[in-house]
Amino acid sequence: MAQCDFCGKSKMFGRNIRYNHGGKWELRAPKTNRVFNPNVQRTRILVDGKLQRVHICTRCLRTRQKTA
Repeated sequence: MAQCDFCGKSKMFGRNIRYNHGGKWELRAPKTNRVFNPNVQRTRILVDGKLQRVHICTRCLRTRQKTA
């Protein structure tokens, strides 16, 4: 997965905890590692008056549309 050319957002790592936890079982609940991938799109946008093909996350894409 690519990273955003504007904000630098890239994949993050975290834990997946199964839902069968409650009370004392919470400490022993099965946990696995997982990856959170950003929603990065490859689009053509105007940068400095020229059309460029860039990787941009949807959050930055929405922000650019609001300010334009």
